[in-house]
Amino acid sequence: MTLAAATNEHLASISNTLIYSSMAVYTLAFFAYIAEWLFGSRSKVARTAAALTSETSAKTPAVTVKQSGGTAVLERPKVVVRSASGARDVPDGPGAHGGDAQGDLYGRIAVALTVLAFLVELAGVVARAASVQRAPWGNMYEFNITFSTVAVGVYLTLLALKKNVRWLGLFLITTVLLDLGLAVTVLYTASDQLVPALHSYWLYIHVSTAIFCGAVFYVGAVATILYLFKDAYETKLQTGGKPGAFATSVLERLPASASLDKFAYRVNAAVFPLWTFTIIAGAIWAGDAWGRYWNWDPKETWSFITWVGYACYLHARATAGWKGRKAAYLAMIAFGCWLFNYYGVNIFVSGKHSYAGV
Repeated sequence: MTLAAATNEHLASISNTLIYSSMAVYTLAFFAYIAEWLFGSRSKVARTAAALTSETSAKTPAVTVKQSGGTAVLERPKVVVRSASGARDVPDGPGAHGGDAQGDLYGRIAVALTVLAFLVELAGVVARAASVQRAPWGNMYEFNITFSTVAVGVYLTLLALKKNVRWLGLFLITTVLLDLGLAVTVLYTASDQLVPALHSYWLYIHVSTAIFCGAVFYVGAVATILYLFKDAYETKLQTGGKPGAFATSVLERLPASASLDKFAYRVNAAVFPLWTFTIIAGAIWAGDAWGRYWNWDPKETWSFITWVGYACYLHARATAGWKGRKAAYLAMIAFGCWLFNYYGVNIFVSGKHSYAGV
């Protein structure tokens, strides 16, 4: 074995160690987020709704004030449990910690651990790149570890920009751990060089934008799922229903459904033009590599289907009668297309992109 080969193998070993180490730190962050949700107070929206819909309040008769010559009856205030889009009916709470000192402490610990895990995982990705002396995006294992790193980076960037998204942390870290677990077990591929078709500067342009778009779409999908649950919860409260204790405990620690919906829309809308560029860049690369800009390869086809899905979602958001849950379902279908384009096409469908391997 040559010295260069031994060095590359050593770097690959270091990369694997760093990835496993990041998983350990992410696990600690996961438990810290759990502690924040368990011990943090509910959001302002939830506390307001709970105060107005509690059993004691419901059994309390309307306030009566006796006056000379008659009795004036003052009705209890109308219960407002949701913040309408574009309105300020009820102020949003700050998420899981709800301004509570103990919950906020656990939340800050969770974010600090997330930052540490992100840095360790990023170092693992860089070590993998050094071991193969190229961009670490040549197979599904490398794509997965880079994708999860970018997704966490998007979350931390939003926090650094003072965006109130700490409520996203628990759900994000949970799925990042699943993603990394899948990467190091089922999808692991030893370091190797790329096939000639991938030796192009378009690898850095096309694949990097695809990873970034997928990470942002993923963040938007998590927010959309939470919106659907929170909207159903608010609707049940609004109609006089009483959600279960577990649903109440979890969902009362989220911002209002209108805020979740707005956040999901903004991140999806912001990254959609970049996804359009990703498809165009892929077509240009295909022209250089295969002599044709578009071959209706399964990967190309599903990338286009994903584009159509998100275009329909954005159009629905601008169409009266399609906002809210209907548009959210379209967003989830579009993200499902993205997931199938990555996992389903790569694993189960053969095409020109199959050389990337598992």
